[in-house]
Amino acid sequence: MSPDIMTTRPILTCLDPVLRQKSAPIERVDADLDHLIDDMLETMYEAPGIGLAAVQLGILRQLLVVDVADDDEGRQPHVLINPQIIWSSDERSIYNEGCLSVPDYYAEVERPASCRVAFINREGKADEIAADGLLATCLQHEIDHLNGVLFIDYLSKLKRNMVIRKLAKIQRDTVTV
Repeated sequence: MSPDIMTTRPILTCLDPVLRQKSAPIERVDADLDHLIDDMLETMYEAPGIGLAAVQLGILRQLLVVDVADDDEGRQPHVLINPQIIWSSDERSIYNEGCLSVPDYYAEVERPASCRVAFINREGKADEIAADGLLATCLQHEIDHLNGVLFIDYLSKLKRNMVIRKLAKIQRDTVTV
């Protein structure tokens, strides 16, 4: 396969224990990482989604991609390597979140309304992004993935268990067909 060809990759579901592991920092930005970033963007857009962490592809590295642009704005992807939330607001906001690893389920989650994230960009340079609204929610959601946290962890135990049982049943039914 040519290195400039992007590939969609399978996305793990919340039933996979890999998603509960912490991701390791990335040591260097190189051609292999660049290829992974391209694959992640292709996978996110194809899904379709607005964010994807490398761990959702079974790769325990601190890498995420997000794009919260409206369809009429064109693609505006952000690539964050080793992202760290360095500030978050006291003001809170609630979004109806979904996740590519928790298919067809959405729930209201409360998070800080704004945040500032330090990271390494695709060119290997230190960078920061100040975010509010949907971008702030998306960044926090994806950074949670890098720490083994899923958005369903913010739900009551009853709701979380219901979602997990439903996905386990769907997976069992799919395997037995």
